[in-house]
Amino acid sequence: MIRSRFLSTACLLATTLPAAQVLAADAICYNCPPEWADWASMLDAIESELGVEMPHDNKNSGQTLAQLLAEKDSPVADIAYYGVTTGIKAGNEGVVTPYKPTGFEEIPEGLKDPEGNWFAVHYGTLGLFVNVDALGGAPVPACFADLLKPEYAGMVGYLDPSSAFVGYAGAVAVNRAFGGDLDNFDPAIEYFQNLAENDPIVPKQTSYARVVSGEIPILFDYDFNAYRAKYNEDGNFEFVLPCEGSVVVPYVMSLVADSPNPETGKRVLDFILSDEGQAIWTNAYLKPARPVELPEEVAARFLPDSEYERATPVDYAKMEQVQAGFGERYLNEVR
Repeated sequence: MIRSRFLSTACLLATTLPAAQVLAADAICYNCPPEWADWASMLDAIESELGVEMPHDNKNSGQTLAQLLAEKDSPVADIAYYGVTTGIKAGNEGVVTPYKPTGFEEIPEGLKDPEGNWFAVHYGTLGLFVNVDALGGAPVPACFADLLKPEYAGMVGYLDPSSAFVGYAGAVAVNRAFGGDLDNFDPAIEYFQNLAENDPIVPKQTSYARVVSGEIPILFDYDFNAYRAKYNEDGNFEFVLPCEGSVVVPYVMSLVADSPNPETGKRVLDFILSDEGQAIWTNAYLKPARPVELPEEVAARFLPDSEYERATPVDYAKMEQVQAGFGERYLNEVR
């Protein structure tokens, strides 16, 4: 489900909205794809509740930032959605403007820019996506440390942290779990060196289907992928939030600077952070950014809130700054 943030400008041009579609819209959202995070239901709700029509838009985070930069002197979009590190870059580049929607103060610290240049609308949590039926009788692991045991040899997968963001997020989580921080990745390097003795599977791209098939019994991945399998696939799947703790990875939105329809953009952002808007994200098993009360049957899809207390934000700007350095260390010292 995680979408690459780093595509070329050539790909960007291929996804530009048709002019007729732009003219017909009441507002434009960049990167609101109907098949991701149930944006389809969100856009339908915005139209029915606010009377605001916004077209689907299949950009990804990197394409969105590239187009906002290209249109800086004459903006087309009113609001934008992207991964947190891209949202931080957009704020630094001056293509967004501060806005604090209703409910902004309820978003936990670390999941929003204090000035309102970007703010989380939902988030995922890094943990273990487990195909229980593929464990061959081994217990469901409870901790990152468990994966170093011989009984999990050949069963553990993680995306290459030198090339995949979810792989890097897993490395950041492991690093913190064993005492490291963004200035010191020695614990993560040592962990992956030790895990190498257990013959891990290290794909470079999203491997949801490989877990569902049982080829990878245990994968470092986001909770929403594990829940998707648990409630939509045949088989026995679980999400484990490791006992040592983990990290949350938010998806954020912004009001575009000098947008054509700023007041409409603000109304849409207010709705997205409302109780009704926040609940829509749970259709895709994403956790709402605000601590809204969910219907009992919806809340039951997730681990208890007490489990999620072990998953916390990081300094995402610094996380992005040190990513390349960690990738080099991983390639030199682990692979």
